[in-house]
Amino acid sequence: MQTSQSAPLFIRRVAVCGAGVMGAQIAAHCVNAGVPVVLFDLAKDDGQGGKNGIVQRAIAQLKKLNPAPLGVNALADLITPANYDEDLALLADCDVVIEAIAERLDWKRDLYHKLAPALNPHAIVASNTSGLSITSLSEALPETLRHRFCGVHFFNPPRYMQLVELIPTAATEPALLDHLETFLVSQLGKGVVRAKDTPNFIGNRIGVFGILSVFHHTQAFGLPYELVDDLTGTRLGRAKSGTYRTADVVGLDTLAHVIDTMKNQLPDDPFRAHFGVPPVLAALIEKGALGQKTKAGFFKKEGKQILRLDPAAGQYVPSGEKADDEVKDILKERDPAKRLKALHDSSHPQAQFVWAVLRDTFHYSAVHLGDIADSARELDQAMKWGFGHSFGPFEIWQAAGWRQVADWINEDIAAGKALSDAPLPAWVTSGPVWDKQAVHTPEGSYSPASNTYVPRSALPVYRRQIGAPRLVGEGPSLVPHVVHEDDAVLCWTLPAPHPQDVLLVSFKTKMHTLSPDVVRGVVRAVDLAERNYKALVVAQLDDPFSAGADLKAMLPAFMSGGVKAVEPIQKEMQDMVMRLRYAQVPVVAAVAGLALGGGCELAVHCARRVAHLESYVGLVEVGIGLVPGAGGITFSARRAAEIQAQSAPDAPLLAYVKNFVLAVATARVSKSALEAREIGFLRESDPIVMNRHELLYVAVREAANLAEQGWRPPLAARFPVAGRDAIATLKAQLVNMRVGGYISDYDFHIAEQVATAICGGDVDPGSLVDEAWMLRLEREAFLGLLANPKTQERIAGLLQTGKPVRN
Repeated sequence: MQTSQSAPLFIRRVAVCGAGVMGAQIAAHCVNAGVPVVLFDLAKDDGQGGKNGIVQRAIAQLKKLNPAPLGVNALADLITPANYDEDLALLADCDVVIEAIAERLDWKRDLYHKLAPALNPHAIVASNTSGLSITSLSEALPETLRHRFCGVHFFNPPRYMQLVELIPTAATEPALLDHLETFLVSQLGKGVVRAKDTPNFIGNRIGVFGILSVFHHTQAFGLPYELVDDLTGTRLGRAKSGTYRTADVVGLDTLAHVIDTMKNQLPDDPFRAHFGVPPVLAALIEKGALGQKTKAGFFKKEGKQILRLDPAAGQYVPSGEKADDEVKDILKERDPAKRLKALHDSSHPQAQFVWAVLRDTFHYSAVHLGDIADSARELDQAMKWGFGHSFGPFEIWQAAGWRQVADWINEDIAAGKALSDAPLPAWVTSGPVWDKQAVHTPEGSYSPASNTYVPRSALPVYRRQIGAPRLVGEGPSLVPHVVHEDDAVLCWTLPAPHPQDVLLVSFKTKMHTLSPDVVRGVVRAVDLAERNYKALVVAQLDDPFSAGADLKAMLPAFMSGGVKAVEPIQKEMQDMVMRLRYAQVPVVAAVAGLALGGGCELAVHCARRVAHLESYVGLVEVGIGLVPGAGGITFSARRAAEIQAQSAPDAPLLAYVKNFVLAVATARVSKSALEAREIGFLRESDPIVMNRHELLYVAVREAANLAEQGWRPPLAARFPVAGRDAIATLKAQLVNMRVGGYISDYDFHIAEQVATAICGGDVDPGSLVDEAWMLRLEREAFLGLLANPKTQERIAGLLQTGKPVRN
């Protein structure tokens, strides 16, 4: 990628101006990515002689928020606090400056006047406004800075929401935009959509209209809010929280502000009659019921009960209504054409409601596509990345039959059922889209401006996204070269031009669990790699990495032969992880999503792990009354000894063992890959990638590099264990937890088994043991617990209900 002299060669440091909810969380995500960040706000005495009180409080609040904006809380200390009175000189070292103050045009312009003289000559300057005109904002900057200014709209919460809208002005330098997009995609892990400088851009323009449509039809059909959320949540391929719960989470005042922006700035929109803040929403805001942040909105929690607003009565009432079975069955239909036809044709009010909501979004998206986006791709991606939709509106329309759906929309417009009588634009019913019955094709997505299909971005950063999902109609982005395939695993290599001397193995079980056949498949993959390849990567084609052992697959053996019949299966899993550890080629685990139980045990025994930031790793077997039985205990003991030897050889081993005992005994699962490193499941040498779609690229190259460096497996060696004295100390601490009511008697028994095994059993402190010793202790503890009726009760409860049982 070529950049002009005005674009920074590297983005080394970021400044965020505005320590409110969004600004502080953008800063938090920067430090998650290892990017130094300075957080600015107004000067206000913090009571300790400084003027960074506002920022200091915002940084402290980051540690308390849920979902957590920080990968680990310690990262908060890496955010540099600053104020506009004393610290503007810090901007000289910042390559990107993001303004994230309140949505007041006059305030933003005043801030730009203040910042401009202190900016680095090559800095990119951007506003995180959710809907104000980027061009109008740029006019507050000196003319010499305007080519370096653009909009960069993060969605809330910035760590978890993938969408960032990048909005240029007519003066914004194209090379600068490319540079910033590359940074956002690869360094911050975002999905970037380039939007036109129109009110609310793409995501909020379409998404908020969709919410207003839901509000309208909720009232028209007389449906309760929790029922609407059930219909517009996961059943419709959208966020689990549905519509009204999502509004509560976002903040009803925030939602009203975005609605007002549409009403005030879109006077000629043919749907404008529906752009007012609905009376029920206005009434809640007037009462101060702003949603989750005030603990009341459309819903309110009292004790364990969730109440919902009854607008007619003006009070909260018990909630619990769900979709009727007839409508559930329609929404379960996997064929989009059949599903949409059934909704359209049904006389059931709930089905009519869903059809009306979908129709309105199709209609609005078609009418405004050319105004707000370069192509249908940007609009669909904005809805998927910014609002958690499984499919964008044009994808659904295309998959259900372009011509048929267009005819239905036209019928509803003619019948006065649509929210506007605006006709569908000509490109919908004529030209290439009508001929191909598609807006997305293998050659690209439809652009009204050129009346052609435009290809995806050619920026080099996207070449790293091997296997990234494609839109309906685009075709697959990855066609694996199959080396071996059976019912359990797929062994494959990447197509050219990617490295083809690295073998990959993926699991075909649900949640990528480790069934006996998967375990044998992994061993077979190691054999294949050692014969014909330089390295092996364990990588799934979709998330999660692995939810652990397949209990259902082991159940027949247990039912027929009891504990003795399970022992060979467990031993086979232990042998598998040892095979990975001592393979003659480097094995890399590409971890994303859940890596629990056996999935964690598999990963930690590989030569290296490459993990996406959103990796949730843990040894969770105690939840079903067991100890880790596939090398997790052995790993914990060995790793504790390694950390002690590396960091403090003279320190007591117990201090390091204790961390692993607590992690296992409490079934601790990391809330990020950074926390998994903190616990000890990842190492400092394990790369953490921010963009999920770069995981495979990095993992394959990590494996190839290890091979090129002459990688050899570790030599089998004995290591010290903490022994009986540590067991006694840990047991005393567990007794206190039991007496305090933190754990049950059976929890105590399981935790005692964990401590005994990780400490190496009844041996002297510092005794040297080998892996065979530890694996035997692990098997004995696992099988002993499996024979206990209370463990069997926990396993049965989990299999029956999907939830852990406490006994």
